[in-house]
Amino acid sequence: MEVELKYSISDETTAEKLWVDEMLTSCEEEDSREKVYMKSAYFDTAGFTLSENDIAFRVRKEGSRIVASLKWGGKNDGALHQRQEINVPVDDEVCFLSPSADLFKESEIGQHVIKLVGDQMLNCIIEMDYIRRRFRIDRNNSIMEVSIDQGEIVTDKGKKPISEIEVELFSGEESELLSVGDELSEKYGLEAGLSSKFSRGLDMLGIEIGK
Repeated sequence: MEVELKYSISDETTAEKLWVDEMLTSCEEEDSREKVYMKSAYFDTAGFTLSENDIAFRVRKEGSRIVASLKWGGKNDGALHQRQEINVPVDDEVCFLSPSADLFKESEIGQHVIKLVGDQMLNCIIEMDYIRRRFRIDRNNSIMEVSIDQGEIVTDKGKKPISEIEVELFSGEESELLSVGDELSEKYGLEAGLSSKFSRGLDMLGIEIGK
């Protein structure tokens, strides 16, 4: 289960202030700070079978690492987002062109996706390119990752900017995650990110999740 907070960042000045925020840096894990180029591609059938079943099939390059992911069962309450997720490492960039649902055949959700897709081809419907600056914090024994993402979402219908901060709970108490979010949103006037990057891409395409 992925549990995270999402907030929109309105300008570059706010992004820079968040990157060096005193509350965050005071509980930052040593040597965890890094800057990574992210390239994501989301795949679906021509009829958007997966999206309409609330399933996202993503291939993402994180620096030199490539990971294929399935995400499903998403829900959110304001800035708080929760969803099921599985990840599989991939060692071939060809996966960005023509991935197979068989990547996830060892899992129950993977078998479900294989049945949904059948003999249909998987096509790239959304691409994303962004820089992620991130570091981990340890707050009262709750481990979280703070990420600042800036870039763009690209579809056949156009582009949308990405400028947001995410705080993901790795372990510990959800209450601590919410506490961090409350402090940041109050201090910087952050607006809750009510939809994921993927959902915003689908909106551009006119596709409804779980239709």
